[in-house]
Amino acid sequence: MLPDRPPPNAAEALLADLRERFPGTAWVGSVGIGICASGVEYFDEPGLAVMLAAMPHEQFRVFSGRRPLQGDAGFVPHTALVHADPSTPELSELVGELSERVDSGYLFGGLGSARNRVLTIAAPGGDDADEGGVFTGGLSGVAFTADVAIVSRITQGCQPVGPVRAITRIERNVVYELDDRPALDCLLGDLAVDEQAPREALPRMRSTLVGLSDTATRSRASSSPRRAAMPSAPRRACAT
Repeated sequence: MLPDRPPPNAAEALLADLRERFPGTAWVGSVGIGICASGVEYFDEPGLAVMLAAMPHEQFRVFSGRRPLQGDAGFVPHTALVHADPSTPELSELVGELSERVDSGYLFGGLGSARNRVLTIAAPGGDDADEGGVFTGGLSGVAFTADVAIVSRITQGCQPVGPVRAITRIERNVVYELDDRPALDCLLGDLAVDEQAPREALPRMRSTLVGLSDTATRSRASSSPRRAAMPSAPRRACAT
């Protein structure tokens, strides 16, 4: 994981240094607006998080746009760690296509984030080193065979607390009605809280996210009397 505003060619220089320090090692990674490592968060300052794993070369395969993921007689991909540039056109279709190339259909990883441009690293080791490097756009990462035991976790989990509802009245980014009912009434009902008991309602509201069809969002629900606010582009929503 790299900071999102590295100096020019810093990612390339970093990859070259890693290759020199650890000959024959394969590398994958991405940039992020913030970096969290060993209980410390880094924002708006240089930061770098590196993790190393030892496994036989035949059990993994680094891939990128330059080196697409393909199975063959000597390598059958089972799962894959994927880094993606969120500005890539038709990204969801590319992820779906990549999922079809691994036996389990299971992909994990995430989107790179940056205030200028997203960079990813996908650099095979050994004799294939020339096929890797620093990339912008598309997908890259590393695939594993079924011999590699994978335990994946997400940094933020959520689950639905109410039904999927249709947005029936909206103005810009403020939703006034869900299923022809006041949006706040629906939200409070789904959370099983009483608006007359703000001490109980506010903590639940602050921990509630709004999920929208066709869009992934981290927007929090907020409220004023008789209304709840949530992003406006899609037409269906569910509290999580």
